[in-house]
Amino acid sequence: MQCDIKIQGGMDMSKKVLIVGGVAGGASAAARLRRMDEKAEIIMFEKGMYISFANCGLPYYIGGAIKERKNLLVQTAEAMKARFNIDVKELSEVTKIDRHRKVVEVRNIKDRSIYEESYDVLVLSPGASPVKPPIPGIDSPNIYTLRDIPDTDSIKSFLDEKKPQNAVVVGGGFIGLEMAENLHSAGLKVDIVEALDQVMAPLDYEMAAIVHNHIRSKGCGLHLKDGVKAFEPEGNRTVVVLQSGKRIPADMIILSIGVKPNNTLAREAGLEIGVTGGIKVNEYLQTSDPNIYALGDAVEVTDYISGNPALIPLAGPANKQGRIVADNIAGRRETYKGTQGTAIAKVFDMAAASTGVNEKTLKKLGKELGKDYITTITHSASHAGYYPGGSAMAIKLIYTLQGRVLGAQIAGYDGVDKRIDDIAIAVRHRMTVHDLQEFELAYAPPFSSAKDPVNMAGYVGSNVLNGDVKVAYWYEAMNADMSRTFLLDVREPSEYQMGHIPNAVNIPLDQIRSRLKEIPKDKEIIVNCRVGLRSYIGVRIMMQNGFDNVRNLSGGYKTYSAVEADMKSI
Repeated sequence: MQCDIKIQGGMDMSKKVLIVGGVAGGASAAARLRRMDEKAEIIMFEKGMYISFANCGLPYYIGGAIKERKNLLVQTAEAMKARFNIDVKELSEVTKIDRHRKVVEVRNIKDRSIYEESYDVLVLSPGASPVKPPIPGIDSPNIYTLRDIPDTDSIKSFLDEKKPQNAVVVGGGFIGLEMAENLHSAGLKVDIVEALDQVMAPLDYEMAAIVHNHIRSKGCGLHLKDGVKAFEPEGNRTVVVLQSGKRIPADMIILSIGVKPNNTLAREAGLEIGVTGGIKVNEYLQTSDPNIYALGDAVEVTDYISGNPALIPLAGPANKQGRIVADNIAGRRETYKGTQGTAIAKVFDMAAASTGVNEKTLKKLGKELGKDYITTITHSASHAGYYPGGSAMAIKLIYTLQGRVLGAQIAGYDGVDKRIDDIAIAVRHRMTVHDLQEFELAYAPPFSSAKDPVNMAGYVGSNVLNGDVKVAYWYEAMNADMSRTFLLDVREPSEYQMGHIPNAVNIPLDQIRSRLKEIPKDKEIIVNCRVGLRSYIGVRIMMQNGFDNVRNLSGGYKTYSAVEADMKSI
C-alpha cells in the first residue's frame, strides 16, 4: 500500500478541489473540507441523482422496516450547497483525468454535453459495483442487484406491482442475508444460494453453522456448496439452475455475489492499481499522483492485522477516510492506519459480527493452530440469568501464544453489537486476553452480568495461556480415533440422553472424584459439557489427580451440535 510520495504542504485559500463520487466517503470528505477551509472552491460530481444516501439501509426499506423512502436520503445537493457552499453536480460523470493539465473531462448525463473542469487537488471516491459473472441468462428482466437508490426503487416497484411469491438470493454475504430477511418479512418464500460451504465469509465455519441453523428455522431454503450454472426463463419466472442440477423456480432473483472496485477512471489516468484491483494509496490516502487522493470501496487498504493489501468495502472506514483526506488537503498530517473489518449483520432474529482476522485467513497465511495462535469459544448469557429475557451468545476469540487478541466472531440475539465493539477496541490497540478479563464494563441485570461475556472470553483465554487447561475442538471430537481417545460427557444423564457426541461416556461432574478409576489414563481424554464450564471444572479435577493428557472441548456440546446439525442439512 505504501507509495514513495510525501504529504503535500498546507493548503492556500485559492485551491480548487474536485471530488468524484459522493455517498459515504466523497460526501464526508466534502463536508469536512469545508469545515476546515471556508475559502476553498469545492465541486462534487455524482454520476447518479443522489449524492449521499444510506446504502446500508436499502434492504430495510424494501422489507418495510424503514417506511419512508425520504429517510434514506442523508443529504441533497440543495442542502449541501446551502450549508457547506459546495457546488454539487448531479448526473455528471467524470470520464477522463488529464493529470498533466490537471483537468477532468465531465459528461453531463442529461444533455450528453462534455466539458472540462480544472483542479488543484482531485479526490476519487467512485465506489464499487456489483459483480455480475458471465452466467447464461444473467440479464433476465427479473434479476436485480442492490447498490443504490435506483436499484432499490426497481426492486420495491416489482414487489408492489407484481406481487412475487418467491425469491432466490444468490450470495450469502451481508447484503444477501439482509435481503433474504427483508424479502421474507415482505411475505416471500426465500431460497439462498451460496457457492461456498457457508454464508458470511468473515465467520469461521463453526460460527457460520449457528447462523445456518437459524436461517433454516425461519423456513428459508439454504443451498450451500452449490453455485449457479444458469438462469433459464420460464414464462414470467426464471429457473435458477445450480451446479448440482437442482432447479429453483423464482419470481425474482437478487444477485449479491460481491462487489468490485470502480478503478477504470484511475487506471486509464495511469494511476497505480494494487494487487487486489483497488486503487493503490499511501498512508495519507494519496494515489501515485500526489495531487490525487482516493478513498472508500475503490481503494486497496492495508489489513490491520496481517499488513497485507486488502479490499474491505465498509461504510465506517470510508467515512473515516473521507475525514482524513480532507484534513490532509487542508494541510494537516493524518494517516489511515488500516482496516480491521469490524462488521455486524442482522440475520432474522440473530446478529452475527466479526472483527480482526479469522482462523481461515490465518491458515491461508501459513499460521498453525497451537503454534502461532489459539482459538477458544465461549457461550455466555447476554445479561444476568435471573433477569427475564436473556439469551446466549457464542464468542470465538482468536489470539497469539503471547495473548494478543487478533480477532473475534460473535453470534447471538442480544448485546452482540456492544461486545464486538469492546473486542474491536482490544484488536485496534493490540491488547491481550488478560486485558479483556480486566475490562471494567457496565453492569446491571437487564444489560449484562457481573462477569460480562467479554470478561468471560478473556478468562478462558487466560486459563489456556496460563496452562490451567488445554482445549480440544469440535472436529477433533467428531473425528476421534476411539482406540486412542476417550470422550467424557460430564452433563447430567437427562441432558446426555437428549443428545450427545457418539461414543461419549457419561459421568456427571459431581460424580467425577468418586469415579476417576473408570477413566483411562493411557488415552487422550476430551471432556465436554453443554458450553464448556462444567467440563473445565472436570478437567481441573482430573489434572490434579494425575491425568496429564486431558483437554476441554471448546464451546462444548452446543458448538459441536450446531456443526453436526448443519452438516446433516447440507
